[in-house]
Amino acid sequence: MSNSIFIGGGGEAYGVPQELLLDKANRHGLIAGATGTGKTVTLQIMAEGFSAAGVPVFLSDVKGDLSGLAVSGSPDLKLHEPFMSRAQTIGLDLQYDGFPVTFWDLFGEQGHPIRATVAEMGPLLLARLMDLTDVQEGVLNVAFRVADEEGLPLLDLKDLQALLVWVGQNAKDLSLRYGNVASSSIGAIQRQLLVLENQGGSALFGEPALDLADMMRVRDGKGDINILAADQLMGSPRLYATFLLWLLSELFEVLPEVGNPDKPKLVFFFDEAHLLFDGAPKALVDKVEQVARLIRSKGVGVYFVTQNPGDIPEDVLGQLGNRVQHALRAFTAKDRKELKTAAETYRDNPAFDTAQAIQEVGTGEAVTSFLDRKGIPQVVERTLIRPPSSQLGPIDQVVRNAIMQGSDMAGKYDKTLDRESAFEMLKSRAEAAAKAAEEAEAEEEKLEEKEREFKAGRRYDGGSTGRSTSRKSEGGGFGEALVSVVAKELKGTTGRRIVRGILGGLFKGR
Repeated sequence: MSNSIFIGGGGEAYGVPQELLLDKANRHGLIAGATGTGKTVTLQIMAEGFSAAGVPVFLSDVKGDLSGLAVSGSPDLKLHEPFMSRAQTIGLDLQYDGFPVTFWDLFGEQGHPIRATVAEMGPLLLARLMDLTDVQEGVLNVAFRVADEEGLPLLDLKDLQALLVWVGQNAKDLSLRYGNVASSSIGAIQRQLLVLENQGGSALFGEPALDLADMMRVRDGKGDINILAADQLMGSPRLYATFLLWLLSELFEVLPEVGNPDKPKLVFFFDEAHLLFDGAPKALVDKVEQVARLIRSKGVGVYFVTQNPGDIPEDVLGQLGNRVQHALRAFTAKDRKELKTAAETYRDNPAFDTAQAIQEVGTGEAVTSFLDRKGIPQVVERTLIRPPSSQLGPIDQVVRNAIMQGSDMAGKYDKTLDRESAFEMLKSRAEAAAKAAEEAEAEEEKLEEKEREFKAGRRYDGGSTGRSTSRKSEGGGFGEALVSVVAKELKGTTGRRIVRGILGGLFKGR
């Protein structure tokens, strides 16, 4: 088995053959270029190469084109002759082949459903997803802390909504412990949850949650290629970016340290990566940088796919050692500045001007730079990208359905589970408290009734004469006063204590 992935070459007119070394693949990478310059095909051939080497891959299919990875390319295609001509030019023995693919979809339409729990997502990513202010994010953190302390599992959106209602009802007590919990902030969070639900976010949260092991399988020596259908998801770009960041964070939290393996445990392609950073708060950008720095030691390679390298913050861009730069257009002053910046991130090649080459390369061509055996970026080269072995373009729905039905994941995630969680537990406690309050009120009514009956009896006895009557009157007066005091005490104090005790401990864990 080869220890590298052949990316392309070019013969005499271009530079030396370009290969991505598998033991350097976890040093991350970048695929950049303007629309229509060939980024998707480059992503496709990289996914093929990793799969053939036994490395699982996760990628998002924004345009629907990458489903063709599941089936072999065909000599009958009109692209066959151009492909073979290019393969001959760069010295490639092109063999058509398909690869093991698992389709996923947050909405469960073009792939198996994929979910996370609210607790797994956490307050930081949820705050980013809902575009909360710092104050609102603070209140959300209080809600998560309360859920932990009260033993309330947060699985789906209705759990979080119910918890926020409880936090609002107990805001005064919570403010003494955690700082001001304003009802206006809770209301703002609830409204953003409603927006998220309307955008289809409720499909993301729930159980069964994704088992990361299901994305790291190897079948018949080939790494499984996990394709997330993202064409519909792109209608909610914040949801798309937050989900992928959550998945990356989960990999970082769960996977063990492996140092520098011979090949990655998983390669993660983040298409339309600019969505991750557009308007992102510094805390989130810092988190992405931290994950990029540290996740490579867990055997995960992250490859950002975007139109311009400037879309990626410098601290993150500095972590990307393997780069494929397709054409950039310089129509405006801003474009020219970004082109110059992109060119300056490469090691110069004395054979050509890098900035000029980035403008001149055509579709299917690129300037590339990969890490060498010592982990040092090589000089930039002009490269003809190799043609793919799998089908170029999407498969039809019949083929997709057949692949989904034959998948090991069929049936595992299709049915939503709704076990007891925060929503049900809070509802149960509220019903129990209401019942106890009704019983206390009924007991008070009984005492009042007995007091009325006793008073009515004393009025009847008061009509008798003689000493016995006087004694009864004396004794009855004392007894009446005693019962009256006790009844009032039960009514005014004990009853209130019963109700207060119930309501005060309404949501306390047992």
